[in-house]
Amino acid sequence: MNNRNLKIFLPFIFAIVLASGVLLGLNLNFGKAPDPTEKKFFSIGFDRYDKIGDILNYVMDSYVDSLDREELTQETIVKLLENLDPHSSYIPASAFREMNDPLMGSFEGIGIEFNMITDTVVVINPVPGGPSESVGLRAGDRIVIVEDDTIAGVDMPTQEVVKKLKGPKGTQVTVSVLRRGVEELMEFTITRDKIPSYSLDIAYMLDDKTGYIKLGQFSATTHQEFKLSMERLQRNGMEQMILDLRGNGGGFLEASIQLADELLTPESLIVYTDGLNRPKTHAYARRNGAFETQPLIILIDEWSASASEIVAGAVQDHDRGLIIGRRSFGKGLVQEQVQLEDGSALRLTVARYYTPSGRSIQKPYDNGSEEYFADFMQRMMDGELENPDSINNNDSLRFETTAGRTVYGGGGITPDIFIPLQTDERTPYFIKVANRGLIYRFAFDYADNNREEMAKYTDAPDFVSNFQVRNDIITEFIDFARENGVEYNQSEFVPAKALIESQIKAYIGRNIFGNEGFYPVVNQNDPAVTRALEVFSSGNLTSYLLPEELARD
Repeated sequence: MNNRNLKIFLPFIFAIVLASGVLLGLNLNFGKAPDPTEKKFFSIGFDRYDKIGDILNYVMDSYVDSLDREELTQETIVKLLENLDPHSSYIPASAFREMNDPLMGSFEGIGIEFNMITDTVVVINPVPGGPSESVGLRAGDRIVIVEDDTIAGVDMPTQEVVKKLKGPKGTQVTVSVLRRGVEELMEFTITRDKIPSYSLDIAYMLDDKTGYIKLGQFSATTHQEFKLSMERLQRNGMEQMILDLRGNGGGFLEASIQLADELLTPESLIVYTDGLNRPKTHAYARRNGAFETQPLIILIDEWSASASEIVAGAVQDHDRGLIIGRRSFGKGLVQEQVQLEDGSALRLTVARYYTPSGRSIQKPYDNGSEEYFADFMQRMMDGELENPDSINNNDSLRFETTAGRTVYGGGGITPDIFIPLQTDERTPYFIKVANRGLIYRFAFDYADNNREEMAKYTDAPDFVSNFQVRNDIITEFIDFARENGVEYNQSEFVPAKALIESQIKAYIGRNIFGNEGFYPVVNQNDPAVTRALEVFSSGNLTSYLLPEELARD
């Protein structure tokens, strides 16, 4: 057996032994977010035959070729976890901090938002008050050199760029940038610092009484961000709220509980967890929340998962608000994270969570991780994204809300009002320009080349109200797309024209004003947002929260 074949079979051998031996000394804790820097898993003390150790020692001592013991060990752990469920995972020490920084709400670096545009790092926005802004970096600057390494035009992976720019607080990094209108490279020495990482994308008023809050993830800072934004909107007149959880893949369980506590009355059950080796644990609303009775609509889609589904499920089960969108992802597994002695970490599924009505919304994963994560394509082929009748609800997984409405478990949260995926305007022409990133690249170039013109807009609302994608801009885009391999087709362009115009404007707005110039543009023509506003304006929100026979009466 050669070296390659050994590597293939060893993980399976080790996995059989490890599967019966891994013991974790943690308990689920609803009182605080987990601390991924805390070392909780030091060793496994078995008073029995250590088969895996003996096999590994024998292989290392006797195999015909040289082997890397650490590499074999990591491959074994990875293979073990892959055969358990799609969400248990191993995090090497080298990737631990990178994977946990966003959830902890901060990281250490130079403080810029950037994109890779044609093999070049382009600063989109320096973080306000951050180290890059303080030394003078501007939006539109191209970072060419980091220390003595040229990173422009060398096809460097984004992760490599991030590694060069990030670093411990207090350390310095020298960058050379190309700035439009300046002939020579400009050099800046930046002292790295702690940079906040926000989970809330935007919070603003859609009209004089409707607030809109979009959350991108659930992190350690989510509750504080949400509460501050909600209070600000209430001061601005918010009487009803749209909470957008579309695309939110989850994060900290405790963060979802804290947020739901703001929306539900005290003593309301939010979620409970149960596992073979974990006691059943319940989480209830404990405090008087700031938005417990006002009209509420939550938006979800097929990428809303985990913590997003906890919030949506609790609101739906208590008939507290309306859920609009498409069926959510269906992740109802709880992972505990423990750090190992060498700095690596293990995320192990230890329980399932259940909504207040008793639903487990975890979708099946019997056919392996590949099919599990490809579920979106299956839903599309089954027609579910266009028609709610294609959702295969199982009567054996039927539950009732507090008011007696029927809801289903076993595969995500099914919305109260279905919004189909818009396909008419997504013509082959649009798909080509969108998938190749041409809309974004054109918008970036336009914003970059016309910063003086953009300067006349005093702020994001001014831009949203007054900037228009004129016909000459559309002509420029058509020419740009043609130069990049997408030929103009009138029959395919006309149905997509409004969508292309909206996206060009939104991306220009994001490049100049950040999310404040982006979401107010895309939301103007968003079917889910439009439907939510229609429900609010009809005054019939309550009728949707009653059983069908009572709603008809």
